[in-house]
Amino acid sequence: MNKTGPIIIIEDDVDDQDILADVFKELDYNNKLIFFDDSSQALEYLTNTDVEPFLVLSDINMPKLNGMELREKIHNNEDLRMKSIPYLFFSTSAEQKHVIDAYSRSIQGFFIKPNNYDKLKSTIKKIVEYWQECESPNYIKSVQQ
Repeated sequence: MNKTGPIIIIEDDVDDQDILADVFKELDYNNKLIFFDDSSQALEYLTNTDVEPFLVLSDINMPKLNGMELREKIHNNEDLRMKSIPYLFFSTSAEQKHVIDAYSRSIQGFFIKPNNYDKLKSTIKKIVEYWQECESPNYIKSVQQ
């Protein structure tokens, strides 16, 4: 996991993209934000770039390729799986079936988008700070010296 890499946000609602952009701007993280409103474009980017993203936040209900299908394709791609990119669902609702399906596909988190701006900001802050503290196989540094 590349903690300085971009944060990929897969969201087809332009208003939600704008709100998330505002939240990240206020939180002042150094990570670049890359938005995709189409999961197939996100998959193409992830498979064809040398850039290792820090985090993927994905809606579930997407046109063409839904979030579950995208997660499955990423998980089945050995190169992408080895990058250890945290993949989280960030959706407006959660049906039990979706949550079960998500965790059966090795999802790292399932969050419901709060409809309150301050709560949304708090949730994003917790998510980013958690993953900033987390270690991954490709980036662990020897700290026991």
